[in-house]
Amino acid sequence: MHRRRRTALSVSAALVVAAPLLAACGGEAHPGAAAVVGGDRIETAALQAQVREVRAAQEASPQADQLIRATGDLSREKLNGMIFDRVVEEVAAEAGITVSRKEVQETRRAAARQYGGDAQLAAMLLQQQGIAPDEIDAVVRRNVLMNKIADRHGASNTPEGQQKLTRLFTAASKSLDIDVNPRYGTWDDAKIQLGRYQAPWLRQVTQDPGAAPEAL
Repeated sequence: MHRRRRTALSVSAALVVAAPLLAACGGEAHPGAAAVVGGDRIETAALQAQVREVRAAQEASPQADQLIRATGDLSREKLNGMIFDRVVEEVAAEAGITVSRKEVQETRRAAARQYGGDAQLAAMLLQQQGIAPDEIDAVVRRNVLMNKIADRHGASNTPEGQQKLTRLFTAASKSLDIDVNPRYGTWDDAKIQLGRYQAPWLRQVTQDPGAAPEAL
C-alpha cells in the first residue's frame, strides 16, 4: 500500500528526567554504562553529553527557566531516546530498511519550511521536545526510518496496523536484551519504553503509528 509521503517529523522525541547519573548498569555488571542494548554499551558519559547539550541550548534561550523546568527528567528522557533509537535501528535492519543522508536533509528542509526556517524549527524542537540543535538530524533520521517501517509493513492507521507495528517493536526490543542501570528504572519491552516513562513518539508507536505528525 502506498502511503502519502510525510515531510514533517511524525515521531520525534519529547521525553524527560533529571535523575542522578550512576557509573554502573545492573549493579556492577556494566561499570560506566547507563544501559546495554544488544551487547552494546550506552556509556554514562555519552548520556551526560546529550544532557549537557540540551541544557546549554536551553540556557541560551530567552525562556531558559521555563524550558529547564519543563525538562526536569532530562537524563531519563535522553536515555529513553538513546535506547529507543537502537530498537528502531533493529526493526529497520530486519526489514532491510535504510535512510540516506539526502533523505534526512530533504525531510529536515521540508520541516524547516513548515515552521518558517531552520532556526524556528530548532527553537520549536528545543521548547516542545527537549532536543538540542545538534540532535535534529538524528531525530529526522529516526522519523524517516519509522515512517518507512510503517509503510513496509502496511501498518495503516487501524487497530490491526497499530498492533502489528507494536509486535514488531516489542519483538526487536526483546531480542536486544536491554539492561538498564537501575537508577533509571527498567526497560519495558511490551511498552517499548523506560520504566513508567511515556514519550509522545511511543504513544504513536503503540497507539497510532500511521497518524499525521503532531509536533513536526
